[in-house]
Amino acid sequence: MTESLFPDAHVPPPKTQPADPDRLPYIHRLLLGYYGEPAERERWDPLTQFIYSVLAARTRTKITYAALAKLRTRFGTWENLREAPVDAIQETIADVTYPEQKAPHLKLALQQITARTGELSLDFLAKYRTEKVRAWIEQFPGAGPMVSAEVVNFSTLRRPALVMNSHHMRVAHRIGLTPRGDAERTEELLMRLVPETWTPEILQQDHALFKIHGQTLCLFTEPHCRKCPLLKLCRYGQSHVVADPQT
Repeated sequence: MTESLFPDAHVPPPKTQPADPDRLPYIHRLLLGYYGEPAERERWDPLTQFIYSVLAARTRTKITYAALAKLRTRFGTWENLREAPVDAIQETIADVTYPEQKAPHLKLALQQITARTGELSLDFLAKYRTEKVRAWIEQFPGAGPMVSAEVVNFSTLRRPALVMNSHHMRVAHRIGLTPRGDAERTEELLMRLVPETWTPEILQQDHALFKIHGQTLCLFTEPHCRKCPLLKLCRYGQSHVVADPQT
């Protein structure tokens, strides 16, 4: 395990809730102290991350990794994937959610990337501003704000962005960090709370902690609010505990 990005993560939190500008770092430290450091994820080139992210929508991480591995095994190169029949792609990714949509989206996106750049690569994006990179990625079928955030933050591009999946958004909305909204608006509001000193690596870790919390305690149904390290900050959790003392 690597050294903590927040050396004081295991120091008991202050009794008073910090002011708004410090709220996100404070919550980050609470989650880091509760769950420990998330496992480091493998850093891919932007194109591989793009393919993974298109597959990942509404699909469990383990299933998405397996689907990506099957594509590599069956087709060998992303150029071969681009040239493969849609039926063959759909058959290979059958375990992900909505394979009948993702297969044609993926093939078309790879074709369009090649047509616009002359080769099947996204490495050239490193030359451009993050906002321009994200807008360019979001032109392609199956690629919205979550996909573009993953490409710029998780890949070798290593840019600042917060990935907004359903778990991250649910936790952020319940603890009152942002009002309810779509992924793009929620990320925009959360990024306003991000300290200037946070690196892309810390942003990735923050997303991982929110995701783990949403999968472990802050569930969509039957959240385990009484066990939550954020309970004192969360009006939703407090009202849930009052309404259901068995939570």
